[in-house]
Amino acid sequence: MNSAKTLNVWVVDDDASIRWVLERALKQAGMETKSFEHADAALGALRQGAPDVLVTDIRMPGRSGLEMLQEIRAKRPRLPVIVMSAKNTIMTAITAAERGAYDYLPKPFDLNAMVSLVGRAGEQMARPANDSLPPAENLPIIGHSPSMQEIYRIIARLTQTALTVLILGESGTGKELVARALHDYG
Repeated sequence: MNSAKTLNVWVVDDDASIRWVLERALKQAGMETKSFEHADAALGALRQGAPDVLVTDIRMPGRSGLEMLQEIRAKRPRLPVIVMSAKNTIMTAITAAERGAYDYLPKPFDLNAMVSLVGRAGEQMARPANDSLPPAENLPIIGHSPSMQEIYRIIARLTQTALTVLILGESGTGKELVARALHDYG
């Protein structure tokens, strides 16, 4: 986080406890926060000004976080948006990345990791949006462990690049599944 300017962070989540915890953690880290219960309230506030970083849930009553992200990309393409979701699948991570999310964190998330991620997002520009949606088919990659969530995040980031990737691992660990996901969605 830039020490010359206090980072202004907006949190959008229909869960009051998530908003409360994030607000407290971000304030303790020296950031200013503002919370919204749903996407429409945050989008309305964006007409008056914008935060340095926006953190949003995906599933909310009314407009989803992904729909809000798409609208933000059209109006404020440089605003870093961090997406979080309790629906922890590779497709969630890939869709968030393709819609232009700065990053994706599965719920429950490590609070220190979130604060650190918000700080990094405040220092960098958001990636340009890519509004294409992946096919609706489900990938054969499964798992909800923290290590699998990290794999999903890495795959989502890599699908947005033109890098050559070397996938290493022991026999039977799913290297071919990761390669297929990168090929199909990259």
